[in-house]
Amino acid sequence: MYWYEPYRVNQAQLVDSAYGDVNGDGTLDYVFITAVKAEASSPFLQDITLNIQDGATNRVYSIPLNKDGNSGYQPTVFLGDFTGDGIKDILVTIDSGGSGAFTFNYVYSFVNNQARVLFDFNKYNEQNTYSVTYLDYYKVNVYSPATGQAYIVDISNRDADYLSQIYDEKGILKQPVQGMFDGVSGFYPVDMDRDGVYEIQAYQKISGLYHADSFGYMINTLQWDKDKFSIWQQWMAIYGSEPSK
Repeated sequence: MYWYEPYRVNQAQLVDSAYGDVNGDGTLDYVFITAVKAEASSPFLQDITLNIQDGATNRVYSIPLNKDGNSGYQPTVFLGDFTGDGIKDILVTIDSGGSGAFTFNYVYSFVNNQARVLFDFNKYNEQNTYSVTYLDYYKVNVYSPATGQAYIVDISNRDADYLSQIYDEKGILKQPVQGMFDGVSGFYPVDMDRDGVYEIQAYQKISGLYHADSFGYMINTLQWDKDKFSIWQQWMAIYGSEPSK
């Protein structure tokens, strides 16, 4: 078995692990994440690496993650079949920390001891952008080019000072206003139809004038489609509010 000692600064240590057959030979493999803790007093981790120990041969394979997504907080590994081939795939999630609360997410296949990227957060964020456009009469239109769907958010219950920045006394926009959206900030394995094959729910925050001015989240449920993850279902989840008095 592959063991690591407790944390030592600047030395790769075990962070999280799981057992499962990920190469398809019928033997349990040991999947584990290692990372370097630059400062003993900080939970921030660097050089986060995915490792697989072949249960049949004990050989260890190390898979470096993208340099722009291999540091952060609380990296975890989850094993589940996402493609429907009966072999467990590997999901890695890392919290970025900071006000954005982004996550760095990867899904790997390791069939026949060959690592293949099934999902990378960078590519997903590039492909899933949104337009957030304020409309007259206290509405915001959120449009998803990936699905062609639009969602209307009613902001009439916002504070009067907030609305007066954007609208005149008749509810007409003073000038064109655009909101903003984030990359993935939540990434969860789900089995929506209970068939043993996992889907993924990816959350992206939708905001208005500034990042903390959030309307809610765009939630895309992703399903494996031959050679890639595709959007199967999409929702706009809106924060609730107190009723108007």
